[in-house]
Amino acid sequence: MSVYGYTAVTTANQEVPLDMYTGKVLVIANTASKCGLTPQYGELQKLYDRYKDQGLVVLAFPCNQFGGQEPGTSGEAEEFCQINYGVNFPVFAKVEVNGENTHPLFQYLKEQEPGAGETSDIQWNFTKFVIDRDGQVVQRFEPKQSPEEMTELIEKLL
Repeated sequence: MSVYGYTAVTTANQEVPLDMYTGKVLVIANTASKCGLTPQYGELQKLYDRYKDQGLVVLAFPCNQFGGQEPGTSGEAEEFCQINYGVNFPVFAKVEVNGENTHPLFQYLKEQEPGAGETSDIQWNFTKFVIDRDGQVVQRFEPKQSPEEMTELIEKLL
């Protein structure tokens, strides 16, 4: 199994198979527009700009499960990212990352990289997972870890 066995829904409500990213290095993150960590959108965009020509793709999944910090629609979240941080990597429809309605992709990510806490649950916005070119989860980065901290790993995988 790999992330390529999953699908995601775009902000335009179209289902996209993640196998369209086969052969790419991925960063998958749960995000929010009204969080103290929201400036990480800009840092993720810098990483994407720096490495996209070598095969990096960042996938953002807005989530409203932490402090109600993504209250608008999926489209509003995407527009916010574009206007405020110049984001041009894929931003998908809002998802849940914990609980009964956890998106299957995030269930898989948490199973592969459960993190250091007592539970594999995602603790806050901007938990980031780095995926290799074969669709395997390589490492989980917790919310307060800057996207810049992923640079060495991303370069190694590219």
